[in-house]
Amino acid sequence: MIVGVPREVKDSEFRVAITPAGVRELTSAGHTVLIEAAAGEGSSIHDSEFVATGATIVGEAREIWETADMVLKVKEPVADEYPLLGLRKGQVLFTYLHLAASRECTEALMAAGNTAIAYETVRAADGSLPLLTPMSEVAGRMAPFMGAHHLMRPGGGRGVLVSGVPGVRSARIVILGAGVAGMAAATLAVGMHADVFILDRNLDRLRQVDHHFRGALETVASSAHAIEEACLGADIVIGAVLVVGAKAPTLVSDDLVARMRPGSVLVDISVDQGGCFESTRPTTHSEPTFEVEGSLFYCVANMPGAVPHSSTHALVNATVPYVLSIAEQGWRNAVRADPTLAEGVNVVEGSVVCAPVAQAHGLEASPLAAIL
Repeated sequence: MIVGVPREVKDSEFRVAITPAGVRELTSAGHTVLIEAAAGEGSSIHDSEFVATGATIVGEAREIWETADMVLKVKEPVADEYPLLGLRKGQVLFTYLHLAASRECTEALMAAGNTAIAYETVRAADGSLPLLTPMSEVAGRMAPFMGAHHLMRPGGGRGVLVSGVPGVRSARIVILGAGVAGMAAATLAVGMHADVFILDRNLDRLRQVDHHFRGALETVASSAHAIEEACLGADIVIGAVLVVGAKAPTLVSDDLVARMRPGSVLVDISVDQGGCFESTRPTTHSEPTFEVEGSLFYCVANMPGAVPHSSTHALVNATVPYVLSIAEQGWRNAVRADPTLAEGVNVVEGSVVCAPVAQAHGLEASPLAAIL
C-alpha cells in the first residue's frame, strides 16, 4: 500500500502523523511511505530522518492526496484541504476527525466519497479509546499549566499564584470529568499544590480517584447544583468531559460564569467535541483566549500541538499497529477482523456510519455491517 503523510496546515499545528520509527515499520513490511517535505519540522523531525528509514519526500501535499491509498493526518481536514479529499477514489483517511462538531467537514468527507476513520472513536470492548488516550493525557497535563499561566496578571487573569505561598491560599482548580484527561489534569494540579476538586457522575470512578490520590484532592458527585457550587469558588475550571463521537454536553452556562470570580480561567479540553462551556468556541495557540462575563476562556482545539515532539511520538506509538493492519489487509478486512477499529469508521462512500455523528447533524446513519 502507498501511505501518504501531508504536512498539517491547521493554525499552529506542529505535529506530524508518522515518526521515523513508524516509517520503518511500514517500509519493512513492504509498503511505500510518501511524506510531504518539511512535514516533521515542527516536531523536530527532519526529512533526512524519514529518508533514513525508507520514506520518500515529495514536494507538495497534492501529490500525496492524488497518489496515496491511505492518508495519515493528525487533525481533521480544514477548508483549504476539502478540494483534495476526492482526488483519489477508494482512498482511506485516518486521522482525528471530531465530526460531531463540524457539519462542514462531515459534508466535505461525504462529498469526497472515500472512507474516513477517526482516531477518537476507535473504541475497545472495555470502552477505552486507545488512539484518543495519548492526546487526552497530553491535553490533560497541559490544562493546569495553561490555566496557571493565564491566571497570572500578564496572562490576563486575576493575578493568583496557583501554588500559593505560606500564609496565602493556593488556587482552587475544579475539574469536570474524571476520565483520562481529567485524571491527567488532576495529577498535575495536585503536583502544583493547588486546592483540587474533581467531579464525575460515576461514583465507582470517584472511588478509584479517591484511592489513587490518597486524599490529596476532593471528589464530588456531579450534578447541576454541585457544578455550580464548585465553579463559584473556583479560580480555574477545566472541562474534561467526553461522549464518544458525540457533541460534549454543556455544563457551565454563561450565567454561571457571570457569577464566578472576575479574572477566573476556564480551560475547555472538550472543545474538539463542541465544548462543555456555553460560550466555548475553538481558539488557536496564536490567539488562545477570549473573555466571557469577566472570565478568561482558553479553548485551543489542538492543545497537544504546542508540544509536538512529545505528542507526535505518543500518538504514533498508538496508531502504528492500526495503520499496519489497514495497510496489510485493506480497510474492509481490517475492520472485519477488529471490532475496535470498526468503531473508528465514520464515513464510507458518501454515507455517515457513525451514529453519534449522524445524530449531531440530523442525518441518517447507514449500518457499517451492511456496507461491509
